[in-house]
Amino acid sequence: MMTEDSVRRLGHLVEHARELRERYQADPHRPRYHFLAPEGICYPFDPQGCIYWRGRYHLFYAVQAEEVGLWGHASSTDLLHWRHHPIPLGIGPGDPEEQVYAGGALLTREGTPAMIYHGVNAGTCIATSDDAGLLRWRKHPANPVLRVPGPGAPGHGRYHVWDTCGWVHGDAYYSISGNKPDTPPRTEGDVAYLFRSSDLVHWEYLHPFYVSERRWTDADEDCSCPDFFPLGDRHVLMFISHTRGTQYYVGRYTGERFHPERHARLNWAGGPSFAQESLLDGSGRRIFWAWLCESRTRDAQLRAGWAGVMSLPRVLSLASDGTLGIAPAAELRRLRLNPRRYDRVRVAAGACLPLEVHGDCLELALEVGPGEAESEFGVLVRRSPDGAEQTEIAFDPAAQVLRIDTSRSSLSREIVQPWPQPSASFLPDPLAGRADVRVQEAPFALRPGESLELRIFLDRSVLEVFANGLQCMAQRIYPTRDDSTGIALFGRGRAVTVRRLRTWDLAATNPW
Repeated sequence: MMTEDSVRRLGHLVEHARELRERYQADPHRPRYHFLAPEGICYPFDPQGCIYWRGRYHLFYAVQAEEVGLWGHASSTDLLHWRHHPIPLGIGPGDPEEQVYAGGALLTREGTPAMIYHGVNAGTCIATSDDAGLLRWRKHPANPVLRVPGPGAPGHGRYHVWDTCGWVHGDAYYSISGNKPDTPPRTEGDVAYLFRSSDLVHWEYLHPFYVSERRWTDADEDCSCPDFFPLGDRHVLMFISHTRGTQYYVGRYTGERFHPERHARLNWAGGPSFAQESLLDGSGRRIFWAWLCESRTRDAQLRAGWAGVMSLPRVLSLASDGTLGIAPAAELRRLRLNPRRYDRVRVAAGACLPLEVHGDCLELALEVGPGEAESEFGVLVRRSPDGAEQTEIAFDPAAQVLRIDTSRSSLSREIVQPWPQPSASFLPDPLAGRADVRVQEAPFALRPGESLELRIFLDRSVLEVFANGLQCMAQRIYPTRDDSTGIALFGRGRAVTVRRLRTWDLAATNPW
């Protein structure tokens, strides 16, 4: 039987939940179908240890409780509707780590789900789960199974134990640990260190996993949140640098060494795409998420009372040029409502053509035929009738870039897009030593005879753009006006005919 005090506490909790729900539902910037932290501010909000297990997608993510970094947990059967679960990896009595940081998931040789993660001020740690829902995890009593070598210890000065991931190859377990910014051993550029084990507990250091080249990354970049996996006939190392955000290498993995052959970024100056994590699902798809940092000031986030948004689930493939193909997961089509169709839409040279489409939760798919997109062409979204607020998405064939221009996205003075370090918006002084970059440009060019195909997803403060299945950009936008919901096409330099344009409203999946 509940005591009077228990009843009173339960009543307070119910009232708090009601107030929180009403507050979140009234917030015009809170996304409706992107994955969110259920409440509060998550900084960071890295996806971690993602795994597909017994018919469910499990998304683990960084969450903070009383300023201590932990992992949250949610699961889904369709990548759209998520069930939130209790904290799976917290900090309890006797745990050597002070916080739970970046790591990955793998299946042991016996088929048991395992997490390999960085335990702050301890080292690499292991946890396993034997229940169908992955709700209960057991940390290994030998944690940390891999420590930072101290002075005089074997390996001191040769490697660092930091963000990690692991895999099984043959009879051995392997893990890589990225280099930590501003922490010995000093390195020029990104690097990861390779370790091998026969039992996930006893590890030996082998050597640097790959050689970093300055033609691809800058000397001040690190390798954090590593995620290593096979794709087609190559292997991929996805990672972030704290200064530039999400990026990857594609190459060959032979002789316990990774040999990068291609490098590309998934975030550019002014962009919010930061930490990422992937999984292999039951149909063999490699799916990843990225944390899309807020682009408004710390005070604005605190007033809103929430922060923490993932990108859409994105499916990776190996493109013919050796880079990654990136497409939104097909499941997102199930959210489509109110289809609208336009064919052969003519946009005059230098004109802005408003469409009879409005909204802040939309998908747009358009195609411009070969030879048509020979000058700059694009789409304006979240546009007010007078154009005072609008976000510009443009393909510039001369510059060979895909561009998102947010210089007129919001009339608010609390918008900030810091660069370098795109996650810095939550810092008390986000522009200390950084620029405020409002135009993000990604390299993109059409091949001879190829059409331009764009898929654009709007979800209140989130914008994601996919081009020809080969390029993907994201941005956070915060229009202030209720009438900033318009959509328009524009062309610069010559007239353009849009061969096909489809738009849909997208259904909400977030209860709050």
